[in-house]
Amino acid sequence: MADYQNIFTRVQVRGPGEPGIALPSHDMPRIGGVGFSNLLGRIGNAQIGPIHLGGIGLVSLILGVLGFNIIGLNMLASVHYDPIQFVRQLFWLSLDPPDPKYGLSWPPLGEGGWYMIAGQLITISILLWWVKMYRRAIQLGMGTHVPWAFASAIWLFLVLGFFRPLLMGSWSEAVPFGIFPHLDWTAAFSIRYGNLFYNPFHALSIAFLYGSAVLFAMHGATILAVSRFGGDREIEQITDRGTASERAALFWRWTMGFNATMESIHRWAWWFAVLCTLTGGIGILLTGTVVDNWYLWAVKHDFAPSYPAMFPADAIADPSAAAGGVK
Repeated sequence: MADYQNIFTRVQVRGPGEPGIALPSHDMPRIGGVGFSNLLGRIGNAQIGPIHLGGIGLVSLILGVLGFNIIGLNMLASVHYDPIQFVRQLFWLSLDPPDPKYGLSWPPLGEGGWYMIAGQLITISILLWWVKMYRRAIQLGMGTHVPWAFASAIWLFLVLGFFRPLLMGSWSEAVPFGIFPHLDWTAAFSIRYGNLFYNPFHALSIAFLYGSAVLFAMHGATILAVSRFGGDREIEQITDRGTASERAALFWRWTMGFNATMESIHRWAWWFAVLCTLTGGIGILLTGTVVDNWYLWAVKHDFAPSYPAMFPADAIADPSAAAGGVK
């Protein structure tokens, strides 16, 4: 049994393929057969397929692929359709939002129009996929916790690309599509508004981010540690507490003085993860619309100390006051 306790799953259950419950008569059929993969079975469930897209899922997939291709083709055009340069510079390539001069109007295709089209396609695709997830959860008799967790991430996505630019009166405030350009935008955004580290909602978001990592790691470690006692059968342990649950509870009481239950740890982790993007979105939405400088805001509200002046006010000459200086 000790041989089973590692990061890879040594035991793979192989039985008849499970196609799932019957679908309503008006639903599109599932696509693909049922197969098994030994490699995937080492890290998860070995069964592959069938896949159910449905009408909403199919439209979502088409729009998402179309938007992704628009971004990729614009990046390819920026290197004159050279595939070698496309691969070499991929991390630096971007599809940028319109110039500030266009405000909330529709720009020409080459000056941000393609960005607008790609953004709309991807946004509609994501929203349709949320609808698909919600409907599948309802049909299977599940709770809707997964789609609502996804909605928290969608909230941050919409704040960055839609809500905040709308409030700022310019689509130029949106985030560019690209890997390093996206990171550059984040750094410039923080500098422009007095350092996001002084944004209390940013601080909450980071706390929930790190808290999520710790909670999921602690929970995963606990269940792996007591899986030899049946701890992986958590539903049974919730309703009929067994030795695995008792040992896990004793361990955390002995080491931390407090323990979550087999059920509550999932609620803790769910809330921490959901609040990460929820508070992050609030912090971004307030930046530039309500608060222009987070450092000055933090000093005013005793959230951060004011740094003392390093030099006397008259120790440094104002360049504009010098002869020939530009005022």
